[in-house]
Amino acid sequence: MSKRVSDLKPEEDTKLATESRTEKESSLSPEPRPAPCLFCRIVSGEVPASIVFKDDISIAFLDIKPLFPGHSLLIPRTHYQTFADLPPTLVGPLFFNAQRLARVVQEAMQAEGTFVGINNTVSQSVPHFHIHIVPRRKGDGLRGFFWPRRRYQGDEMAIVHESLASRLLL
Repeated sequence: MSKRVSDLKPEEDTKLATESRTEKESSLSPEPRPAPCLFCRIVSGEVPASIVFKDDISIAFLDIKPLFPGHSLLIPRTHYQTFADLPPTLVGPLFFNAQRLARVVQEAMQAEGTFVGINNTVSQSVPHFHIHIVPRRKGDGLRGFFWPRRRYQGDEMAIVHESLASRLLL
């Protein structure tokens, strides 16, 4: 049976008022913010990583599930979810670092080349923009872009061309 406010002792009245206010505040407060993404936690040092490079704008570390040893991920220190979210002023310096990292990965892993790739939302396992730098060798088992390719059918290429070119104002 619940007590009426008039039946409460002063200390119980204060407790009830506090509990009631807390319930109201919690129902009015915004949703809890999600925890920072895994890569942001690596940047902050909260989560350990095998860091191979860092500067003022980016950090690179070994992928924990590499395609091949040396497979590294380069990320901006600031959280951007996709390539389209990167500010134009960051694109050049970030890709300069990707180029530098690709050279070093190829040399250090004695690879014949590298694969440099970006997943944008689809197949992006961590929603923080990142560039994969993967050492490659002929006959390493990776084929092309890893997925099936096909030729355009009929006038499909012309339709796709018009759709893209008209949006890019060529």
